[in-house]
Amino acid sequence: MDLIVTVPDDRVNFVKKLLRELNLPVKPAAKPKALASYVAKATLKLTPRQQKWVDELKDSLKQVGLDQQGKIKLQDAYEFLAELRAGG
Repeated sequence: MDLIVTVPDDRVNFVKKLLRELNLPVKPAAKPKALASYVAKATLKLTPRQQKWVDELKDSLKQVGLDQQGKIKLQDAYEFLAELRAGG
C-alpha cells in the first residue's frame, strides 16, 4: 500500500531518517503540474475572437504588472470616467 504524507519543510530530514530506520522506502511524490502548463498543453481550440480576448487579457495583465513595478503609469478609474464624460 502506498501512503502519501505531506511533511513541513523543516521536518523532512527527520521523517526520512525515521522511515529509513523502520526499513521503509522513501521516495518523493511527484509534484502536480502547474495549471498554466496544463492549459498550454491542452488541445483547446479557440475561435479567433476568443484568442483575441485572451491576447488582450494577457497584455492588460502585463501592463498592470509594469504599473505595479513603477515602470509605467496607468490611468486611474476617475481619469477614465472623466475622459468618457468629455466624449473621448
